[in-house]
Amino acid sequence: MSRAFTSEENNEAIADIGERPVSEHRNLVTGEGLAHIDAEVARLRRELAKAEADADRERIALASRDLRYWNARRETAELSEPEKDSDVVRFGMTVRLVEEDGAEKSWTIVGEDEADPAKGSISHVSPMAQALFGKQAGDVVTVSGREWEIVSMSIPAVG
Repeated sequence: MSRAFTSEENNEAIADIGERPVSEHRNLVTGEGLAHIDAEVARLRRELAKAEADADRERIALASRDLRYWNARRETAELSEPEKDSDVVRFGMTVRLVEEDGAEKSWTIVGEDEADPAKGSISHVSPMAQALFGKQAGDVVTVSGREWEIVSMSIPAVG
């Protein structure tokens, strides 16, 4: 196999990495989410510069793709902070719920790129967040056939 043929195969593999899909939903973010986007853009710029210096075409392609994604997310980011005196569930709030069997759960409603259900944050476009928006303490919401009562809501401390 000639060296030129091998190089051509590598170029095709690199070209096939595809783009990261960008959500069609509004890109609402918390202050922490906006800081995360900015940190990712800065990190990927450094990564791209290193990859270019090393002439590593695969790393260049991957970093470029991810940088395009995060730049797009930065351009469309809408910082949203809940009103401090709101008595209904809004983006950015932490909501404490009790399931009908007595199990308690707290969720903070955040942007899509910030969401990490294992750490207690859910996307504002998730079914649970959609069911909670506009509700008050004492209201009951049904998600996936399970009933949850809203016990309280709060604005998380920034930190």
